[in-house]
Amino acid sequence: MSTAHKASTDGPAIAARVRRVQVISDKVQRRLARLLEVNPTDLTAMEHLLESGPMTASELASRMQMSTAATTHVIDRLSRAGHVRRAAHPSDRRKIRVETEPEAVERAMVELRPIIAGVVQVASARSAEERAVIASFLDDVSAFYASLLEEPER
Repeated sequence: MSTAHKASTDGPAIAARVRRVQVISDKVQRRLARLLEVNPTDLTAMEHLLESGPMTASELASRMQMSTAATTHVIDRLSRAGHVRRAAHPSDRRKIRVETEPEAVERAMVELRPIIAGVVQVASARSAEERAVIASFLDDVSAFYASLLEEPER
């Protein structure tokens, strides 16, 4: 079998595996949301805050591609659940920042640490060359997905 033919037949099988990872990852996210007693949208907001740190409601709305009004409802729910708090902005007294509560971060990390450790363990079982190929592939898939978000919606 030629390399070109093998690539054309392997492509759909790899795409199916990527899709399977996405489906399972979505299920893990929903499970995490249930464990943290939030809905998936609220979990996404928490993820943005955990990854990027405190931000204003409008910054969070922009990252989530939601209206500021809808994001305010998300923040209200997360605040009532004890996951975030509103705090004065350190450099602009007219603004309020949304910050994660330390207890909520730890609670999320209790759930996330085994997931992260599992992925690290799977990756560590591969050779350095294999990890480089896997990392490159995942970077390329991520870049492709990001390019889809730059296209106008149909």
